[in-house]
Amino acid sequence: MHKLKIFSALLFTVFLVNKVSAQPDRWQQHIKYNISVTMNVAANQFNGTEKIEYINNSPDTLQKVFIHLYWNAFQPNSSMDVRSRELGKNMLTNRRGDQVQDWDPRVKDRISKLTDTETGIQKVFSVKINGKDQQLIEHETILEVRLDKAILPKTKTNLDISFGGQVPIQIRRSGRDNTEGIRYSMSQWYPKMVEYDYQGWNANPYIAREFYGVWGDYDVKITIDKKYLVAATGVLQNANQIGFGFETPGTKVPAVVGNTLTWNFTGSNIHDFVWAADPDYKHLSKKTVSGVMLHVFYKPSNDKNDSAWNNVLWAAEKVLPFMEKKFGKYPYPQYSFIEGGDGGMEYAMATLLKGPGLGTVFHEWMHSWYQQIMGTNESLFPWMDEGFTDYATGEVSDYYYNEWAAQSPFTSDAVKAAIARMNDANKTKLPLHQSGSYDGYFGLVRSGLEEPMSTHSDHYNTNFAYGSASYSKGATFMGQLGYIIGDSIRDKVLLNYYDQWHFKHPNANDFIRVAEKTSGLALQWYKEYWVNTTKTIDYAVGDISINDNKTVIIIKRLGKMPMPVEVLLTFKDGTKELHYMPLDLMFGEKPNEDASVTRIVHKEWPWVNPEYAVETSRNIKDLKSIEIDPSQRLADVNRSNNKLVIPD
Repeated sequence: MHKLKIFSALLFTVFLVNKVSAQPDRWQQHIKYNISVTMNVAANQFNGTEKIEYINNSPDTLQKVFIHLYWNAFQPNSSMDVRSRELGKNMLTNRRGDQVQDWDPRVKDRISKLTDTETGIQKVFSVKINGKDQQLIEHETILEVRLDKAILPKTKTNLDISFGGQVPIQIRRSGRDNTEGIRYSMSQWYPKMVEYDYQGWNANPYIAREFYGVWGDYDVKITIDKKYLVAATGVLQNANQIGFGFETPGTKVPAVVGNTLTWNFTGSNIHDFVWAADPDYKHLSKKTVSGVMLHVFYKPSNDKNDSAWNNVLWAAEKVLPFMEKKFGKYPYPQYSFIEGGDGGMEYAMATLLKGPGLGTVFHEWMHSWYQQIMGTNESLFPWMDEGFTDYATGEVSDYYYNEWAAQSPFTSDAVKAAIARMNDANKTKLPLHQSGSYDGYFGLVRSGLEEPMSTHSDHYNTNFAYGSASYSKGATFMGQLGYIIGDSIRDKVLLNYYDQWHFKHPNANDFIRVAEKTSGLALQWYKEYWVNTTKTIDYAVGDISINDNKTVIIIKRLGKMPMPVEVLLTFKDGTKELHYMPLDLMFGEKPNEDASVTRIVHKEWPWVNPEYAVETSRNIKDLKSIEIDPSQRLADVNRSNNKLVIPD
């Protein structure tokens, strides 16, 4: 190549790399919390103070602010209660053909039956700025604070908040005395500032779904009965005074004076804070090679229980390098796996877990990337939270069970044998975890209840549609993106997405732009069809004919969503041809993913055309089979018409 051309190409490459990895300059708010809370374990109540430094990085003048009071949802006739009971009136057909209620099984009608001592209470007594009380208007789970003096653009304001609360019995994520016997699962427990972003205030009432928060720094002091071990977000600052396994080895922990201990945790670049407490917690910990401190907190019940929780710590250490290689570096100094909550729920540097099952363990930890590091607005884009996490969970699970599970000292011989059988049997073209996501999406389509993924998470007509869209269809989005641009390019997209959007609030278009810049392909059409509509994909093998000694195969688009299409021709002599028709809306083609098979790239398929004629120079008599989408990454809702086997 000519030197000038080489130099120009190098300049373009440098420009492209810089452009792909450049940080976006969208403004976002910042906050600093200094929280002190004292827990009365006899009454299950607490009082506290918050000193907040709120930095208005927006170009807007703020006449008011809003604060989340999540626990007010745990009162009879609350919005969460009414919404749950209303959705429970929907009758769905399960896989066995039985009619079942569309409950969230954790909530059902339980809130309506709470007594006064069982409800959740979150009360702000005062909000002061410069010592002056601000006007407070409570809207159940949202507190409106009307300011006596507006917060100007590019300025900061200090707020002093006095608050108190009552811990509800365990209903949804938060609470006390759950079925596992954990005393306190303290999530959504403090008055939390509502996020103000480029779309305005995100003052979403709490009805049991998703979250969104302001990036910031937390300094939290928790005073509680000295018998209780506290597990929390962040790093314990007074470990050598607290003990409970946090202290530096060899340190003599001083005797406690009085009946309480004050635990001090700090965390930076986070948008939430969770803690849990129990007098019988067992604490395991280990520092990884990279320096991340891993903690496990659980309530021991038997030897099997001990072994399973020890395995959580063992497995977490093994998968962390893979997670960082695939999805970006874990940027925090620690992570805690805490028994508590209602299944599994992610928070900054910690998760609450119902049990030690590794599927949930990996899922909640991957939420550290997809919502804790890339802090999407979960209410508007739940599929970017749950779907991306579900996809990543499958990748991590496959890695662990293929590479490490059989080596765990905490895995029984029977389980190891079962893992070996599973790995041996799982020879499908599509990885097992992706197959499950696709099946979940197909079930949603068959149900007739599908709504666009752009639906606000609180406003889906059914719990079923919300869950299937957010998890299964969201994960399928990622698997299918690999089909469109190539798996290796999709993996680069995820790393570039991390580089550009960590510690920020990306939306759906932000992700697509990263994918476009990384792949060199236009992809807005994919987002619009997959996210904003319920149109489906269905391609079929049509007629076969001979024209000028060439075999002509008609491929039909029966569904309303167009896609690039791959057709594998297998011949009786064992040779194969992969015919690839890029979609015209892509303005390009993906790279060849399998050099062992001859790939023939055809002219782009115009999206308006319902049929496409594929030609091969091979004789029709040589054909053994014709298969659309041999990799099965295309979410084709009717695969029965995708393959034609030619009889001898």
